[in-house]
Amino acid sequence: MKYLCLVYVEEKTLNALSQDERVALSDESMAYCDGLQKQGQLLAASPLHPVDTATTVRVRAGKTSTTDGPFAETKEQLGGFLMIDVRDLNDAIRVAAQFPAARFGSVEVRPMKELGCA
Repeated sequence: MKYLCLVYVEEKTLNALSQDERVALSDESMAYCDGLQKQGQLLAASPLHPVDTATTVRVRAGKTSTTDGPFAETKEQLGGFLMIDVRDLNDAIRVAAQFPAARFGSVEVRPMKELGCA
């Protein structure tokens, strides 16, 4: 079953890490993703640029509007994602719990709907 793991972190917490700590966290995350990929469980993964680069798009009454930043102010920001294919929710939770950023923030695990299109 496919799950999307949304990784939320406080950018100020990450920014407070030393350069060496950030590199170590990145290396650990990449190694973890490499292991998942070798097991055939990782379909895609990517970190995101900082929240100040986000643009929110809305269409109301046929008119498009954009707003700088995310939809809502939150303590933690969406920092990246992992798309995984695992046996069940318990397996997805195990994968999410072992992702290094879970020690600094949270990982939301959501099942993906299967659509008929590719």
